[in-house]
Amino acid sequence: MDPMTCPQCGAQMTPRERGGVTVAQCTSCQGIYLARADLGLLVEQENDWHVAKGPSTQPIPRIMPGMTAPPEYAVTRQARSYLDELFG
Repeated sequence: MDPMTCPQCGAQMTPRERGGVTVAQCTSCQGIYLARADLGLLVEQENDWHVAKGPSTQPIPRIMPGMTAPPEYAVTRQARSYLDELFG
């Protein structure tokens, strides 16, 4: 991949491998740019990830008025999707 300039902020972009797809990531704003075919591949991998995880994935909680944030020590990061694992 040839060196690219970020269309958002004009900084240098570097190629990175994510899930078998090469993406260009901005060194400044962290923007991600990829080919349309590669986006389709990532969508297919996302669908396969959800099928493999089945009901073990946690739904995003519904935010209600009056809720308090959990204590910092109790917060554990669990990937909610394949793309979350790749780019999280």
